Amino acid sequence: MGVRGRKPERRGGRGIRKPRSRKRWIIGIAASVVVLLVAGAGAIYLKLNANIATFDSAGLSKNRPAAAKADANGDKAVNVLLIGSDTRAGENGKLGGSKSGPIGRSDTTILLHVYPDHKHAVGISIPRDSLVDIPPCLLPDGKWSPDQPSAMFNSAFSMGNTEKGNPACTQNTIEKLSGLRVDHTMVIDFAGFASMTSAVHGVEVCVPNNIYQGDMNPNLGHKGKVVLKAGMQNLQGQQALDYVRVRHGVGDNSDVGRMLRQQAFLSALISKVKGQGMNPTTLLPLANAATKSLTVDPGLGSALKLMNFGLSLKNIDLKNIQFITAPWKYAGSRIDLVHPDVDNLFAELRADRTLEGVNASGKTAPTPTPSATVDGTGIMVSVYNGTYTGGLAAKAADLLKAHSFTVMNSTNAKTKDHTVTRIEYGTGADAKAHAETVAKLFPGAQLVQLDTTGVNVVLGTDYAAAAAKSGTPGSATPNPSATDLSKQARSADADPCSKLSYG
Repeated sequence: MGVRGRKPERRGGRGIRKPRSRKRWIIGIAASVVVLLVAGAGAIYLKLNANIATFDSAGLSKNRPAAAKADANGDKAVNVLLIGSDTRAGENGKLGGSKSGPIGRSDTTILLHVYPDHKHAVGISIPRDSLVDIPPCLLPDGKWSPDQPSAMFNSAFSMGNTEKGNPACTQNTIEKLSGLRVDHTMVIDFAGFASMTSAVHGVEVCVPNNIYQGDMNPNLGHKGKVVLKAGMQNLQGQQALDYVRVRHGVGDNSDVGRMLRQQAFLSALISKVKGQGMNPTTLLPLANAATKSLTVDPGLGSALKLMNFGLSLKNIDLKNIQFITAPWKYAGSRIDLVHPDVDNLFAELRADRTLEGVNASGKTAPTPTPSATVDGTGIMVSVYNGTYTGGLAAKAADLLKAHSFTVMNSTNAKTKDHTVTRIEYGTGADAKAHAETVAKLFPGAQLVQLDTTGVNVVLGTDYAAAAAKSGTPGSATPNPSATDLSKQARSADADPCSKLSYG
C-alpha cells in the first residue's frame, strides 16, 4: 500500500510534535490586545453616543444664509454656536441654585468662526442683554412665534419655556444678526461645564481680586467668607463654575465684564488641552464629561463627529485663537449693539478675514476686475442703503455715476438688516445683462430676478466693510472703533491676568 505521509514517531503512546513558533504566540497576543482595544473604544463611543442629546432641526429658519462653499481640497469655514445654559433642572440646581427654576436660559453665547485655512479661529461673545431682532421660532405646540424687533437676546433661548431651552431659536437669531450660516450648535449646562473642568484636572486662571460669598449671592446680606482668592488659581468643578458666573465684586459688576473672564477661562482651557496633546486619549475623557450634559444639532450627534471636530482644531496656534465681544454700548439697563461696527465685524468673518485683516481663506484672494472697464451707459439704476452706515447710498450712487450709469434714486431701504448686497433686475431682454454689468462694481453681490423696472442695488454690510477697507471712490468712511477690534481681542496665549473686567 502506498503511504501519503509518514506518521509521527510515537514515544510512550504519544506523538512527538514540534513546539509552536514563538512568533505565532506574539501575533496571537497582539491580535487579542487589538481586539480588546477596538472593543473598548467601541464601548466608549457607544457610551458617548448614548450621552449625547440632539435638538430638532425642524425649528431652524427656512430663510437661512447660504452655506460656505468648500474649495478644491474640501476646506471651508465652519461656524459653531456655543451656548451655556443656566437651567436649574436636575443636578444643575445643586451647582447654580434652584431659585430661578428649571426653565432653560442662555447664560453665555459665543459664535466660533473657524477659518478655512484651519490656522485661525475667532470667538464672538454676544451680550445676553443686548437688543436684537428675533426672527420667527418654532414653539413646543408646533406654532411659530412672530418677529420680535428689539428683543433681549437671551430671550430667544427661552422661547417655549422648556428645561432644554430653544437652541434652534438662538441659532436663527445669530444667523439673522451675522449673515453667517451656523454649521453646528452646542449647548452645555452647569453640570457639564463643571465635569469638563474636572476631566482636565483643573484650569489655571487669574482671579482679579478676592471673591466673597456675598459676591456670588448678592442676596446674602453680608460679605461672607472668601470663595476665590486673588491671583493664579487651579480651578475645577464648582469653583470653576463660580469663576465664570461671578458678576458682582469685580469691575463694574456687569455681564460684559463677566464675558471677559469667560473668554480668559476658555483660553486657559484650550491651552491646557492643547498642552496635553490634541488626541483621542486627551479628548475622550473630556468628551465623556461634556456629553453627559450636552445638547447638539443633529449634524454633531455622534461621538465620532464631535471627536473629528475637536481634532480639526489641533493645528491652530494659541496666538491665532482669538475672542472678542461684539461691539456694544449701554442703553439704560440693556445693551445696544453698535452699528455699523458689529456689521463690519461679521462682514470680515464672512470674507474670511481675521480681525487684523489677514486673508485666512486658505487661498490667494482673486484680483478684482478693474473698475475702468465698466461702462454703464444707458443702464438705469436705483440705489438703496440696507445698512446702518449713513450716506452709503449717496456714495455708491457717485461710484455708479462715475462709470456712466444713470442713477434714478438714491435713498434708504425699507429695512437695515441686509448683510449681503443684492442686485435686483426685471424680466426684460437685457435686464440680466445690465445687472451683471452693475455687479462688476459690487463684487460678491447676489443677483435676484424680480418684477421691477431697471436695476436696483440694495447695499449690504459687506459693501460697507469692503468699501471702507479699500478706500476706493465712493467708499464709506472707516469707523475708528471698528479698526481697533484686533486690539480689543484676546488671544488664547495672552497674559492670563489681562482684560478680566470692564469698568
